[in-house]
Amino acid sequence: MTVKEEISDKFSTINERPVDNISLEVFYRPHTITLFAVSFASLIYFSFVRNEDNVDNNIWAGICSIVFFFMVLSVLAFPNGPFTRPHPAVWRIVFGLSVLYLLSLIFLLFQTYKTVKSIFVWFDPKLEHFHIDMDKEYGVNCSEVNVEKIWDHLDAFALAHFLGWAFKAVLVRHFGICWAVSFMWEITEIAFAHLLPNFTECWWDALILDVILCNGLGIWVGLQICKCLEMRDYNWVGFKDIESTTGKLKRAVLQFTPSSWTHVRWLDPNCTYMRFFAICQLVIFWQICELNTFFIKHIFEMPPTHPLVIVRLAFVGVIVAPSVRQYYMYATDSECKRVGTQCWVYGGIMAAEALLCIKNGKELFSHTQATNIILWLLVQFLLSVLMVYGCVLWHKYFQVKEKPYYCSSILVLWLIDKKKILFAKNNN
Repeated sequence: MTVKEEISDKFSTINERPVDNISLEVFYRPHTITLFAVSFASLIYFSFVRNEDNVDNNIWAGICSIVFFFMVLSVLAFPNGPFTRPHPAVWRIVFGLSVLYLLSLIFLLFQTYKTVKSIFVWFDPKLEHFHIDMDKEYGVNCSEVNVEKIWDHLDAFALAHFLGWAFKAVLVRHFGICWAVSFMWEITEIAFAHLLPNFTECWWDALILDVILCNGLGIWVGLQICKCLEMRDYNWVGFKDIESTTGKLKRAVLQFTPSSWTHVRWLDPNCTYMRFFAICQLVIFWQICELNTFFIKHIFEMPPTHPLVIVRLAFVGVIVAPSVRQYYMYATDSECKRVGTQCWVYGGIMAAEALLCIKNGKELFSHTQATNIILWLLVQFLLSVLMVYGCVLWHKYFQVKEKPYYCSSILVLWLIDKKKILFAKNNN
C-alpha cells in the first residue's frame, strides 16, 4: 500500500468507522427500498389527508417534512463519523442535522435583524414580549460574603456548570486542557462584561463557585468516568450467543455505551510545533463557541431557560463529541492531513454563529471597548501557549519519570515469579 493510499484509508476510517462484531445483522443491512416506500407513503398520507386551513400549521408541517427527508438522506448518503454506538445511523442523522443547521445559519446571515427576530417569534410568540433587562445589576455587594448568599448562588445554573464540565472532561480527557479553558473563560467574562452584564460576577463567585467548585468538581468527575471506562473489559458477546433474557436485556442497554475506549494523548515531550499550536487553537476556539451561546440569547433576546437555547446547547454538545475525536486525530497523527467532515461542519457552525452575532449586534458592539478586546486576544493567545506548554513540561518531567519506576517494578515482580518457579523445581 502506497503512502497516499494509507493516508486516504486513515481519513476514510475517521469519517466512516466500520462496525466490528455485528451481533444482529438485520439492523446493519441496507433497507433502501423499504425506507423509500415508508417515507413516501407517510408523505402521501400527511400531505393529502391533513387539514390545511391553518397557514402556520402548513408551514410547520412543511418544515418538519424537510427535516424528516433530510434525515432519511443522511442515513443513506452521509458518513457516520468516528463512532458506531448505539448505531451508525444515529451519527449519520446527527451529521445531517448539523449540515441542516449550518445551512439555516447561512440563510439567516442574509436576513435583517427584524426578519430573524420575527422568525424566532414565529417559533415562540412569547419572545415578542421578552426583553433583556439591561438595568439589572450583577456582582453587587461582593464584600458581603456569607453562607446564605453562597447557597443562593448554588442554583440550577451551578448544576448546569457541573454537568457541562463533566461532559467536556469526558470528551477531551485531559486534565490540563480542561483547567486551562476553565480558567481562561473567567478572563473572557471579565473582558466582555461591558457588553454582557451577566458576565459581571463577584470574585468569590468566579473563583470559588465557578472555577474550583462547579468546574473543578465537574472536571474531576468526568475524568473519573474516563478512568472507569478505560479500565473496563470490552469483550462484546453477540445477542445470539446470550441464552438468558436478562443477559439479552443487559446487552441491549450496553449498546448505548462505547464499543471501545481509546486512551488519548494530546501532548507528549516530543510533540511537533504544529501539534502544539493545534491544541492552542482548540483552547481559543472553545472560548468562541461559549461566547456564541451568550451573544445569541442576548442579541435576539431569549431567556436562559428557553427551549431554543437548551435544545441548541444539547445539539451542539452532541455534534462536538465526534468533532473533538476527529480534531484529536488531526492534531496528533502526522499522517492525517485533513480534518474529518463533522469537525469541518462544526467549525462552519461556530464561524456562522459568530458572524450572525456580529452582523445583528451592531448596536451592542458599538459600545465595545477596543482596549478590552485587544487585551483579551493577547491574553488568550499568551495563556493558551503558556498553559499548553505547561502541560508539555508536565508530561516531560513527571509522567516520563514514572516509566523507569514502573519498569523496575515489573522487573522485580518477574524476578520474584522466576525465583518461585526455581524454588518449586528444586523442591520437586
